[in-house]
Amino acid sequence: MTITAKAAVLREVNAPLSIEEIEVDDPGPGEVRISTAAAGVCHSDYHFMNGHYSCALPVVPGHESAGVVEAVGPGVDYVEPGDHVITCMSVACGGCRYCITGRPVLCEQPNAERTAGAPARLRDADGDLGQLYALGSYADTMLVSDRAVVKIRKDMPLDRAALIGCAVMTGFGAVVNTADVPLGASAAVIGCGGVGLSAILGAVAAGASKIIAIDVSQDKLQTARSFGATHLINAAETDPVEAVQDLTGGGVDYSFEALGRKDTSEQSFQMLANGGFATIIGMVPENQRLEIDPTELLMEKTLQGSNMGSNRFRIDMPDLVDRYMAGALPLDDMITDRVGLDEINDAFANMLNGTVARSVIVF
Repeated sequence: MTITAKAAVLREVNAPLSIEEIEVDDPGPGEVRISTAAAGVCHSDYHFMNGHYSCALPVVPGHESAGVVEAVGPGVDYVEPGDHVITCMSVACGGCRYCITGRPVLCEQPNAERTAGAPARLRDADGDLGQLYALGSYADTMLVSDRAVVKIRKDMPLDRAALIGCAVMTGFGAVVNTADVPLGASAAVIGCGGVGLSAILGAVAAGASKIIAIDVSQDKLQTARSFGATHLINAAETDPVEAVQDLTGGGVDYSFEALGRKDTSEQSFQMLANGGFATIIGMVPENQRLEIDPTELLMEKTLQGSNMGSNRFRIDMPDLVDRYMAGALPLDDMITDRVGLDEINDAFANMLNGTVARSVIVF
């Protein structure tokens, strides 16, 4: 028996999301139905809304979320109704070469969707609806694979738990997992939204000596300072590459790009010291190419990517929850706005104009 849910639906590129009633199927084998408590407003979803990345339409976007399990399908023994969970895009099969060698985020066979020919999880009066990233968090009810959730302690506030599902895991993990920043290294973070602030928290946890925050918003830079940045660079007022080189005496050991732009990704490589590592966290639009000076590679500089913080999410996310509960992750200060689903288009507009660190849809 299906149930009715309220969801934000993307029906066409470069058009507002429409708030609609949809039908959610019963959980099938290996599936979990969740009452969504909160979902973060993330630029990764906007890439599909504005056509920088493509997907089949219509679709329910959203992926950074937390909620309470309502029902489980046959064969599910990891969670039960009443459990609190964070969702994650990084579903892993557990058996491919990447999973068994400790890199589940690169899984070759995630299989988070229903099998071909099975009825869609989500429908409306006109037909089937897709789920972006096999999640579809911009709805008050979700139906997902049981391998796309992690169970967390029930005293963790769910609006802050939602941030761990993407922004925090992505930024923090890029520093401590992907780059594995060593004690005493210098680090620069370009972009001080939710992901960039989380990268700063990762640099603090790693024991970086200099943590340089770069943004064009003075308000975001001040937030970055409260999160642990030791130096601030306003890229609207000065060349960030030159400023980083001046601060560090030639370049930074580790840089992190948290915006998903071509120019800032190239700057992250340009500001490296010899032997340095530039890690691209943001999603650069799929039709763009990065340009670097190949002679810089002779100085053993590395340009690399990070897929959602190289996470092992059922290990890493509960650890991040514990860090928050112990007072080591100031996630309360990361949430600029809490809004209802009906305000989601305004929340995306605020994200684009740079006035928020993170907005969270609360249900």
